[in-house]
Amino acid sequence: MPAGRPAEALLAELRELRAGDAPTRGGRTFAYVYDAGLPEADELAAAAYGVFATVNGLDPTVFPSVARLENDVVGAVNSVLGAPGAQGSFTSGGTESILLAVKTARDHARAVRGVTRPQLVLPSTAHAAFHKAAHYLGLETVVVPVDPVTFRADAAAVADALTDRTVLVVASAPSYAHGVMDPVTEIAAAAAARGVLCHVDACIGGWFLPFLSRMGRTVEPFGLSVPGVTSVSVDLHKYGYADKGASVVLYRDAELRRHQYFAHADWPGYPVVNPTVQGTKSGGLLAQAWAVLHHLGHDGYTELARQVARAADLVLAGLRATDGVRVLGEPAGSLVAFTVTGADGAGDLGRTLRVADEMRERGWYLQPQLSHDGLPPNLHLTLTPATGDQVETLLADLAESVAAARASEPVTVDPALAELAATLDPDALTPEEVAGVLAFAGLGGGRGLPSRTAPVLMLLDALPSRLKERLLTEYIGTLFRV
Repeated sequence: MPAGRPAEALLAELRELRAGDAPTRGGRTFAYVYDAGLPEADELAAAAYGVFATVNGLDPTVFPSVARLENDVVGAVNSVLGAPGAQGSFTSGGTESILLAVKTARDHARAVRGVTRPQLVLPSTAHAAFHKAAHYLGLETVVVPVDPVTFRADAAAVADALTDRTVLVVASAPSYAHGVMDPVTEIAAAAAARGVLCHVDACIGGWFLPFLSRMGRTVEPFGLSVPGVTSVSVDLHKYGYADKGASVVLYRDAELRRHQYFAHADWPGYPVVNPTVQGTKSGGLLAQAWAVLHHLGHDGYTELARQVARAADLVLAGLRATDGVRVLGEPAGSLVAFTVTGADGAGDLGRTLRVADEMRERGWYLQPQLSHDGLPPNLHLTLTPATGDQVETLLADLAESVAAARASEPVTVDPALAELAATLDPDALTPEEVAGVLAFAGLGGGRGLPSRTAPVLMLLDALPSRLKERLLTEYIGTLFRV
C-alpha cells in the first residue's frame, strides 16, 4: 500500500468515481434508488448514521441502544403491517429478510412436521432472492407459472403444487418484475389449509401500499392481518426512504421467529446468539432508518405516497396513449412494466431493448427485463416522488425513443449461434471458452457494458437459462479483479 494521502484528495477521488455512476437523485434512474425528493431526510440519515457508525450491533447487552432502536423500528412496522403478538428483526435488506424467512420455515417444518426434504413453492414472478435462499439453505424450489395476461400468481395452481414436503409458500405485494399484486388472501388460505407457512414479499410495497390506502386508494390486504400469512418482509430503504440497507422481517409470533435465530455455545469463545445472518454490523444503518421513520411519520409517508400515485397516474396515462407501447398487467401503484410491441401486438424484444438504449442516451435509466417462459420482454420503471416533476419530459423522450427504435435496423441474433449455444454445457465450459463467448458478446476484457446494450441483451435472451447464468457470473467476476 502506498504512503498515506490527504483526506481532501481521497474525497475528491471518491467524488470523481461517483460522477460516473447513474444518478441516485433527480428522478431519472428508474431502478435501485428511491428518491423522496427531500434533501433534509438525506442529511438526517447521514447524520444519524454518523452518531451510531462505531456501535456494534452484534451484542445488544453491551450496546443496549441497539435493542431500543430495533424494537422501535420493528414496532413501527408491526403497527402498520403486523398483528397482535407479532415479532420481527431488522436486517440489511430484502435478500437477508427473505433468506431468514426461508430458514425459519425450513427449521420450523423440520421441528414441527419432521420435514427433511423441504420444498419452497413460489410463483414464477417471485423475486430471485427466494431461489438464492433455497440454493444456500438446501430447499427444492417448485415454480408455478403466473397468469400470462394479468401476471398475477394463480392461487389454484399454487394450491395444487403443495405437498407434504412444502415448508413455505410465497406471494408478492407487489411483484418486482411487473408491479402487480398476487392474490395474497387466496394463497395464504391454501397454505393454511395444508398447515404450511406463507411469506408475503412486501419488500417493495410494504411501506408504500398502506399509505396509498390511507390516502383513499383501494389496496388488497397483504399483511399479517390476513389469515394464513405467517411472515412479511418490508424494505425501509425503498419507500421508507432510509439509506441502504434497511429492512424488517415480521413473524406472527416469537415462537416462529425463534427458528430464525442461530446460537452456538459449544466452542471456547463467548456464547454466540445471532438473530440475523450478520454477526458484527454497524448500528449506523439501524439509527438512520429509525431517524427517517420518525422524521417523516405517517402523515409524511401518506403525502409521499400521494406524490408517487400522481406520478404513476400520469405515467400510465402517457404510456397507454403512446403508439406501440403496452403496459403489462394492472400496476398496484409504484412499479410499471411496459413492452414495445411489433406489428402483431406482441412484445418485440429488439425494439424494447432499443428503447432502453435510446432513453439512456437521453439521460434516463429504464431497467430492461428479458422474456421468460412466455412472458414478454419489458422495461421496468420504479416511480418515486422525484418522478413527478419529470413525467412530461420522460414521456416526450420516450415517444422519440420509440420512434427511433422503430426506424433503426432490427437487432437480431444469428440463428446458427443460438442453435450452437443451446448445445453447450454451461458446467463443462473451460474458462477460455467462457472468455471467448463473452468477447463475442462484447463483454470481454473486464470492461463495463457498452453504451448500447441491445445487442448484448438480445444475445443473452436467446441463451438457455443455465448458460446465461454461467456467462453472467463469469462477466461479473471480470469486474472484480485486483
